[in-house]
Amino acid sequence: MKNQDRQFKNDIYEQISRIGKAIAAPKRIEILDLLCQGPCSVELLATRTEITVANASKHLQVLRIARLVESKKSGLFDEYRIANSNVSLFLHSYRSIADARIVEIKDIMHSFLEERDALEAIGAQELLRRVKDDEAILIDVRPEEEFLAGHIPGALSIPLGKLKTRLKELPTGREVIAYCRGPYCVMALDAVAYLKRKGWSAHRLDLGVLDFVAMGKRLESSASEARQ
Repeated sequence: MKNQDRQFKNDIYEQISRIGKAIAAPKRIEILDLLCQGPCSVELLATRTEITVANASKHLQVLRIARLVESKKSGLFDEYRIANSNVSLFLHSYRSIADARIVEIKDIMHSFLEERDALEAIGAQELLRRVKDDEAILIDVRPEEEFLAGHIPGALSIPLGKLKTRLKELPTGREVIAYCRGPYCVMALDAVAYLKRKGWSAHRLDLGVLDFVAMGKRLESSASEARQ
C-alpha cells in the first residue's frame, strides 16, 4: 500500500474514532440517552444524572465536539439536543449490541428486576393490541417536557411525581401500562408498584421512545404531528 493510501486510511479512521472516544464515559452515554428523550439544559441534565453542573458541562462539550449534540440559547440558558435522528438510532444500536454481547448487563438487569418483583413486562406488539382493543390505557410517566417532545401514540402523560394526585384520571376496570425512558429507567417500575398497591392491574412496558422509533414506529409530538 502506498504511503498516500495509508495516510488516507489513517486520517479517516482517526476521525471516525472521535465518536467512540466521545461515548467512552458512562455519564456521557446517560446524557446522550436523556437528550434522545428531548432537549435539556445543562442544569437539568446535571440533576438527572446526579453530577455537578461543571461536570455535566464538560461531558456536553465532548459530545458537541464529536457533533453528537448541539446547543442553542433558550432564554438565559443553553439548551442541548441531539444533532439529528441518526444519533438516536446510533445510540439504540450501540445499546442493543451491548445488551446482546455483554452478559453482565443481563445479570444486573435480572437481579435488579427480581428484587423489585418486576421481571414480567409487556412487549410492544402486545401493548399495541391491548391499547387498540381498549383493554388497557397507556401512561407516559416521564417528565412532561419529554412527553411533549415525542411520545408513543395514544399515551396519556402522567409524570411519576404527579401520579398520586391524578389517579382519578385513570378509568377503573382497565389495565394500566406504564412506560418511561426505556429498559434502564426505573420510573415505570415505581409507577406500576404504586398502582398495584392502590388496586390497579398494572404492568410496565419494557421499552421507551428510543426503542419505539428504532422499530420503525412513529411518535406523536406536542403539536400532534407524527414524527420519525
